[in-house]
Amino acid sequence: MLIYPKFDPIAISLGPLKIRWYGIMYLVGFVSGWWLGTRRIARGMAPITRVQLDDLLFYAVLGVILGGRLGYVLFYQPGYYYAHPLQIFAVWDGGMSFHGGFLGVLVAMAYVARRFHVNWLALMDFIAPLVPIGLAAGRLGNFINGELWGRVTTLPWGMVFPGAGPLPRQPSQLYEFALEGVTLFIILWRFSSKPRPRGQVSALFLMGYGLFRFIAEFARQPDAFLGFLALGLTMGQWLSLPMIVAGVALWVWTIRRGRT
Repeated sequence: MLIYPKFDPIAISLGPLKIRWYGIMYLVGFVSGWWLGTRRIARGMAPITRVQLDDLLFYAVLGVILGGRLGYVLFYQPGYYYAHPLQIFAVWDGGMSFHGGFLGVLVAMAYVARRFHVNWLALMDFIAPLVPIGLAAGRLGNFINGELWGRVTTLPWGMVFPGAGPLPRQPSQLYEFALEGVTLFIILWRFSSKPRPRGQVSALFLMGYGLFRFIAEFARQPDAFLGFLALGLTMGQWLSLPMIVAGVALWVWTIRRGRT
């Protein structure tokens, strides 16, 4: 059994101003995406310009935050927020959904594509490889906060998380860091380094994230207010299945269409 390091979730405290590690992880994710995007633009591998990337980042941030929050409200606790609507705005209490943020980014990028007069799928192919580093940073933020821990385990690397009882649990945040973050980034970055049929990079992201999240959820403790759903799956797994199906369908479509 490993000892969970007792992190202080507050990285910097200046009087009443408190900067949390989780917020810093969001910043790391957006900055890394911007930096990787500039590299692709410099190599002529993007449908947008360097100046347009700054505008794109602004709308991506809106999509992640608004979509992530609304996704959590609608997918995870709709009854609670229906009874307490003002709590929807209490983002400092936690509660963000990747799948909601993903949908928010889709909508935001549709707007950006129309504004810049570029193909939406081409834009998504450009965005997809930039996302996993941000996902990895987010999972590190979950680990530092000691939240979203895994299921009880007897494995030698099990950890006792604060607030999760006395039994060692899977460090599922680190599994997701490795799968959805590092591994998915390597796959997408290398795959997208060569010309591909339009939409194929996006399809690989959908399949890769959906599959990795589905696998990692077997180690993650489901939310107490939801528990296990139909077929013994978690909400995260049920939300990931449509991503996998959509990714497969898009992949087949790109092969048949064959346009790079």
